[in-house]
Amino acid sequence: MPPTPSERARGCLIGLAVGDAMGAPTEGMTRQQVAREHGRITTFTDETATGTDDTEYAVLTARAVIRRGADLTGDDVAADWLTALAQQTDGYHGAGFSEMGALAALRSGVRPPLSGRRCAEAWSDGAAMRAAPLGIAAAGDPARAAELAEADGAVSHSRDGIDGARAIAAAVSVAMTGADTDAVLDAARAAVPDVSWTARTVDRALAIVAAGGERETIEQRLYDEISILGYPWADSGPEATAFTLAAVALAQGDPIEAILTGVNMGRDSDTIAAMAGAITGAMAGIDAFPPEWVDRVRLVHGVCVTATRGADLLRLADDLTEVGR
Repeated sequence: MPPTPSERARGCLIGLAVGDAMGAPTEGMTRQQVAREHGRITTFTDETATGTDDTEYAVLTARAVIRRGADLTGDDVAADWLTALAQQTDGYHGAGFSEMGALAALRSGVRPPLSGRRCAEAWSDGAAMRAAPLGIAAAGDPARAAELAEADGAVSHSRDGIDGARAIAAAVSVAMTGADTDAVLDAARAAVPDVSWTARTVDRALAIVAAGGERETIEQRLYDEISILGYPWADSGPEATAFTLAAVALAQGDPIEAILTGVNMGRDSDTIAAMAGAITGAMAGIDAFPPEWVDRVRLVHGVCVTATRGADLLRLADDLTEVGR
């Protein structure tokens, strides 16, 4: 029996959280450093690793669309951010520059889309990392999923930062229908403007996978040709989106393999693995994950965004499924 919509939604959020937690210890490392310190990672390397800001901002997005459905606007998201984040008094552990810049803008009275356009890292992967719930909420309608991702992303991003979010949301939307890998990737690519940094990078990454070869060779080519090594941070939206879609293509929809490609890549590995896990988790459903992995990440720790502490990803997935109906 194919997975039900609820099982796909649960697989999506659990895949996101597993990728996030498993990829966190290798974030910022080179691919060579990962191999030197861990060999080929096949499971959690840190028994204390939990979800990071990737999972927690996705929870904020999920809650926003559950409350408002397909009418979600950037102003709605801005209001939720101010409500959720204003209560923190001890900083935001592990938060991205784009999110912190956007929060500062919102607190000063700037509203989207200006809050995103003024962000110094408006092209980061911070909007893409939280977009997966929007694909569940717009299951089977990738154009609407991309529109919701643009509304959400405009709070903190613009242009290529939003393009990556559109791609991830559209991919999840089609994955929720049981479509094959090619259809999922086609939907992601269709959501991105042809004349964009994101499109060029995604096309190059998918061409590397399509050229074939041993997995090790393909992954090394991806690292060598897609990584933006001249910038001190590894969080660009085009790079992370390209790595993510390449991981989905290379794994042919297998969530464990897609996550492990992201984890072993280094760079922004928690975000890459989280997004790849979300897309392929929606394709395969919750039963593709070992029960002990599900139990490990199901309840959110709220390390970065304390308002998300205790959130149950399985319950959120079920609520998102109802929105998607």
